[in-house]
Amino acid sequence: MSWVLEKLNSGLVRVFLIVVALFWLVPTIGLLASSLRSPEDMSASGWWTVFNKPSQLTFDSYQKLLENPDITSSLWNTVLITVPATILVVVIGALAGYAFAWMEFPGRDWWFLIVVSLLVVPVQVALIPIAELFGKIGLFGTILGVVLFHVGFGLPFAVFLLRNFFAEIPRELLEAARLDGAGELRLFARVVMPLGGPAIASLGIFQFLWVWNDMLVALVFTKSGTQPITVALQTQVRQFGNNVDVLAPGAFISMVIPLAVFFAFQRQFVTGVMAGAVK
Repeated sequence: MSWVLEKLNSGLVRVFLIVVALFWLVPTIGLLASSLRSPEDMSASGWWTVFNKPSQLTFDSYQKLLENPDITSSLWNTVLITVPATILVVVIGALAGYAFAWMEFPGRDWWFLIVVSLLVVPVQVALIPIAELFGKIGLFGTILGVVLFHVGFGLPFAVFLLRNFFAEIPRELLEAARLDGAGELRLFARVVMPLGGPAIASLGIFQFLWVWNDMLVALVFTKSGTQPITVALQTQVRQFGNNVDVLAPGAFISMVIPLAVFFAFQRQFVTGVMAGAVK
């Protein structure tokens, strides 16, 4: 009897999860269907009518999107902002996390406490002071300024996460590598980085999604020539009636790229999230 109940519960859980997943995908499917319809069809009926009239599907909106210089340049700006901000946070955070976990230097615990305390600083508090600073040194309105802002606010979490993960590495393993003549940099590259791969992948996904989907920082620190896709789409919303054929495919591309990154690294992400609970 218990075996039957266990199988029944397992089946009900699976059905429930499938239903939740389908509901979660409804906005994505709707946006995809809308991006493949003409403005006339979108104004005449809902996106779900494509299932009855598949002839409505067309790639004309994507062609117009690629011909819109504001959208295409903003997509490139998003890549130029997101990729460096993610790489710098991962590299610097990994080096600092290793130093705080396994290297001895004066005031290590106090410095780490300061880094952790920066986690509670809201982004909104620093917008105006840093904007004034960037204006004085010529970084305001540039892609470099946005990257540096994201790196600065992404590092405290990166250092905190990776330091705690690296601290779980067995000390005997590091001591054996040192006995074999490995220096700190070689030890970090050959031993710590491979073992910390899941945590580093999780951090990279978090940072990538945060920077790619950011609009607040971009609204403050970018100008017309350096705006990412989120700000460019928000600008198009002001003229929604005339730009619906650009908004739908632009919004779908803006959403599907981070989704693709997440699903590509989901195995490492789950391993990194569960690592602390397993050890």
